[in-house]
Amino acid sequence: MQRPTSSLAMLALLAPAVLMVGLLFVYPLGMSLTYAFHNELTGGWDLGNFSKAFALYGGDIALTAGVTVLSTALVGVLSIAIAGYLTLGENQRAVAILGWIYRWPLFIPFVVAAQLMRTFLAKNGMLNNTLMSLGLVDPLNAVSLLDWRGVVITFVWKQLPFATLLICGAMAAMDRSMIESARGLGAGRLRALLEIVLPQVQATVWVALILSFVTMLSALSVPMMVIAGSPTMLTVDMAWRVNSYGDYGVANALGFVSFTMSGVAAWFYLRQGLRDGRPPK
Repeated sequence: MQRPTSSLAMLALLAPAVLMVGLLFVYPLGMSLTYAFHNELTGGWDLGNFSKAFALYGGDIALTAGVTVLSTALVGVLSIAIAGYLTLGENQRAVAILGWIYRWPLFIPFVVAAQLMRTFLAKNGMLNNTLMSLGLVDPLNAVSLLDWRGVVITFVWKQLPFATLLICGAMAAMDRSMIESARGLGAGRLRALLEIVLPQVQATVWVALILSFVTMLSALSVPMMVIAGSPTMLTVDMAWRVNSYGDYGVANALGFVSFTMSGVAAWFYLRQGLRDGRPPK
């Protein structure tokens, strides 16, 4: 039987963390989601803020979902490829160089990454200048990538090392005997990656992709600096409604939509964990 003093000690240890999460996260989130339904004109509760949000920013909601899903998919494919080569690669020099280089964007803030991409992807930027100097692009046909394509490139470049680091760590912790057995039986590196390694690190891959999805969904500096016009992403719209109009109702409604997108990603992850019969990591 557990003694009362140990229970009190456990509660005393948990109380600061629970209080901090409750005051700094749960309460503001609950107020924001609740007041998304509050009509400031009538003082009642209805879906007016959502109607206005979808009427004004329906295209931006679709763009946000599309850009985030596409970026997450590209991060998944590329991070698995890089982690797979770091795990199964046989050229030790190439593995060492790749393992040293891929981490660099991890230490660059989003706002700096956005500024770098503005310099790189603009019509007269470094990318087009390089292609024109090589004769691959005619100067009259050079185009700017400072739109949704630039946001996708920036998100993938910024989140790729994070996902790769998690997946590579999970692959390094595996028992290599199965990999070596498969290679000994004639399986190529691609087949060993897809049929032996990837199924064993599937949970970590989901964690990396969902955390990347939520991070990209909440980024403000990248779409604000890379997209020069409309349509843009929800975070920019929320900042615009609050800073320009003081319209917290529509901003809360847009936040509710963004939170729903994150909730769908979390639901996929929890369902995968329950299907595999293990608690989520």
